[in-house]
Amino acid sequence: MSIPKIRVTVVNKLDMREVHPEGDGGSAPGFEPVCPLFNVGDEFILDVGEPPQGFCQAAFDDIYRYISGLRFGANYPWMAKPGTATACCTDGLRPVVFFLERLE
Repeated sequence: MSIPKIRVTVVNKLDMREVHPEGDGGSAPGFEPVCPLFNVGDEFILDVGEPPQGFCQAAFDDIYRYISGLRFGANYPWMAKPGTATACCTDGLRPVVFFLERLE
């Protein structure tokens, strides 16, 4: 059995001021309000193994359950297209949203 690759696309980056309109969410002074590690439109092709170079390890850990499910044939009932998922990192200050696609 061949394990499919997964394409991960960055679809949105939330600004801390959107997430915490009443203030800075308790962040340290000078903390960047938007995640600097990704840009909307960035694409990563994931093979089996570690996250690609430059991919945030915490974000990878957060979305890995969906990556793993897609690799092994899962289809998520809330998604219109089989073999896809939308997931985000759990950064409570400036989350990043990803679209995942199983590449057959």
